[in-house]
Amino acid sequence: MNAETSLTLGDAPRLNDADALIADMGARARLAAKALAVATTAEKAKALRAAAAELRMRGAAILDANARDMEAGREGGLSSAMLDRLRLDENRIAAIADAVEAVAALPDPVGAEIDRTVRPNGMTLARVRVPLGVVGIIYESRPNVTADAAALGLMSGHAVILRGGSEAVHSNRAIHAALAAGLAQTGLSADAVQLVPTQDRAAVGALLRAQGLIDIIIPRGGKGLVARVQDEARVPVLAHLDGINHLYIDRAADPARAVDLAVNAKMRRTGVCGATETILIDRAYPAPLAIVDALIAAGCEVRGDAAISALSPHVTRASATDWDCEYLDAIVSIAAVDGIEGALSHIDTHSSRHTDAIVTEDVATAERFLSEVDSAIVMHNASTQFADGGEFGLGAEIGIATGRLHARGPVALEGLTTYKWLVRGSGQVRP
Repeated sequence: MNAETSLTLGDAPRLNDADALIADMGARARLAAKALAVATTAEKAKALRAAAAELRMRGAAILDANARDMEAGREGGLSSAMLDRLRLDENRIAAIADAVEAVAALPDPVGAEIDRTVRPNGMTLARVRVPLGVVGIIYESRPNVTADAAALGLMSGHAVILRGGSEAVHSNRAIHAALAAGLAQTGLSADAVQLVPTQDRAAVGALLRAQGLIDIIIPRGGKGLVARVQDEARVPVLAHLDGINHLYIDRAADPARAVDLAVNAKMRRTGVCGATETILIDRAYPAPLAIVDALIAAGCEVRGDAAISALSPHVTRASATDWDCEYLDAIVSIAAVDGIEGALSHIDTHSSRHTDAIVTEDVATAERFLSEVDSAIVMHNASTQFADGGEFGLGAEIGIATGRLHARGPVALEGLTTYKWLVRGSGQVRP
């Protein structure tokens, strides 16, 4: 059966009727979510381990599908960073399967008691974690999101409806097929993880309008996608915004450590949201040219302010827009600042509140930076490339939330839950 013309189960509505398509998927997802909410930890973990096994078994088919997407991406002019996000190989497929298994091994948040109190009248009040319900995830480029989102959603008791970008359509379908096969082996409904079977943009609009069917929308992608979701959504949105991340090299930074962190934070993978986009260097730091030269030697284009441009003829003068740019490429902007005050001011003006880091051996300065930078992730002497749910011990992430409500930073199992109050009494009446 062709994925373009059918749904996973049941009678599919016509695909040119986006609202009917999403209504059908949403109704089936709600039924699956009810069953998942009471599934045992062992049942959910078993399904995820089976899905991981299917991902490994179907590795060749997934790579074939990814090759089709890569060819189309190159022909369509995708940037090198976007192609890197899209590309799969044997190691990346193994990592995707490993991440699914890692989620299966994590503590199940559903039903976990947050706290308990006993009121003077003898009533016992407890807060326990419960799933949000049905999660809609709209994402671009990265095929691994298909597996990560499915695994996190299932383990935290959610049904998920996935709508991936057209650039990864074949990869996403191949990965979803493996996940669905794993669920089928263990008796959980395939409707717990559904992939929208059309790339028609009308389906995105239908997802955003699906009040009563979808409980929360999570967008993962560029500014255009996130802006559209926030503008049009009639259901709550957990936003993952730009990664305009800063690395501040303090005057008390160890020079060797500063070079290593600057190169890794920018160049390890330039297309990930945790990549550093702007480096700030204290004017009193003794070796700024070493940082500039190391980045250029690693293949990075450096755009600097007047002070940094004067250090090397290989530095391009930065424009006003560079300080607010998420390059997702081998490009970095570098500015000289007047100590910690200058760094804090620049970050406050230009940071997207995703991830910002300081390199220094001065503990007091580091603690001030950690305290005063208002970002979801703030680091000391560590690469911003660690801004990742797996690296935080969360198994995987559904995104990095940069807002202040509900969840912040890498959103994984716990971040996908809410809570309810359980009140146990013995006949108490209110006077």
